[in-house]
Amino acid sequence: MGLFPIVVVVVILLVFVVVLSVVASARKGELPKASGKRRLQGKDKAQVLKEATRRLASNPKDPEALAAIGNVAWDDQDWERALKAYETLSEIGAGNPDVDELEANERYGIAALKLGRGDEAYRGLMVARSLKQDDFEVNYNLGLIEYQHKAYEKAVVLLKQAVAAQSDNASALRYLGNSYFKVKSYKEALAVLRRALDLEPEDKESLFAAAECYYELGNLDQALKVFSHLRADPVLGPAASLFAGSIHLNQKLYERAVADFEIGLKHPNAKLESVVELKYRLAAAALQMQDIGKAVGLLGEVQAVYPNFKDVPVLLAKYKELNSNRNLQTYLLGSTSDFVTLCRKIALLYFPKAKVKITDISVQGNDWADVLAEVETSKWSDLILFRFIRSQGTVGELAVRDFHARVKDLKAGKGYCITAGTFSEEAKRFVEARLIDLIEKQVLMQTLNSIDSRAKGLLADP
Repeated sequence: MGLFPIVVVVVILLVFVVVLSVVASARKGELPKASGKRRLQGKDKAQVLKEATRRLASNPKDPEALAAIGNVAWDDQDWERALKAYETLSEIGAGNPDVDELEANERYGIAALKLGRGDEAYRGLMVARSLKQDDFEVNYNLGLIEYQHKAYEKAVVLLKQAVAAQSDNASALRYLGNSYFKVKSYKEALAVLRRALDLEPEDKESLFAAAECYYELGNLDQALKVFSHLRADPVLGPAASLFAGSIHLNQKLYERAVADFEIGLKHPNAKLESVVELKYRLAAAALQMQDIGKAVGLLGEVQAVYPNFKDVPVLLAKYKELNSNRNLQTYLLGSTSDFVTLCRKIALLYFPKAKVKITDISVQGNDWADVLAEVETSKWSDLILFRFIRSQGTVGELAVRDFHARVKDLKAGKGYCITAGTFSEEAKRFVEARLIDLIEKQVLMQTLNSIDSRAKGLLADP
């Protein structure tokens, strides 16, 4: 019992000595290690960097010094230096109470992303996400990486979580809307993109994407309104003009389609692929308006860039000939009245030095015209039926059988079936024992090439 007072006195003395030591250290500016972080944060940037660098020289994995340098680099957007600091912090952070492991991996991933180092960015952000599932920056940047890698379904999942954390972030909404569009969820995409546009009405990329959604959902009026508005944009203009023109082309509003495509072609910085597509579709509109010369010129320009683009070689082969022969244009593409007038010319001139009187003309839609004529020569006279078929393809047996039935109904002595294409072998065999002649393109072309010089006013009194 006599020793107890002595032990108490010794303990009191030891506590007193420790307290004196702490006070003395504080007066010298040498706080214990736990307060070192506050000391680094309390200095200006230059002092922080100097002190942190000094400490890293003796200990390259000093978490406090690394965090200090990382913070300064992060604030300065010095991504290279930030990457090095946070990469080391992420390596030593597991289980280390002196390291904010979430921040270290998140900032390591974002810095790597800023530097275009996708694999490192993905690795750092995935570790951060394992630590916290609902962090906006982590989910947004991971979603952006997945979007860039065209993994759109994964991007949707991540960006939805980012938007759930920050519902007013226009960038996250934009990428989420575009991701929905890429997976063909057009209604969801449109709803999200409209929210993005409410926040940033001048976001033309989101506006264009919204117009694409309207187009895919069949709301062509709204899509056309937006595309027409964006035709003048220096970046999106060519694509917007292509969409607007295509809608008008499908609606058979050919003059408007031509105007759209020509606006798109005026953009000096349009991509080559867009220019080629615009010229191809402008040629299609020109063909519908029977401007063969313009269409052939445009198709030739397309072929000069891409020789086998779509059906350009076939179209050129077809329309170059048409462009050089006005009568062939009329035969194949002219209005019904012009076509019938041409057919009358051919019938009247088919038998040289004969007296020909046309008694009846009938038209079957845009497919063919039948011309019935009384023909009288010095040696014979008869009732002749001509059928002019508006086609460059192959005419089959069924069409010839129909013509034969028509010849019999009209009690014509002979029939002439004329096409700008060819007849099938079956059709030719069918007429072998019948009073029908099949006239193919080669003979028709000879007639068309000479018809104007031979007519000489023959039609003045129809």
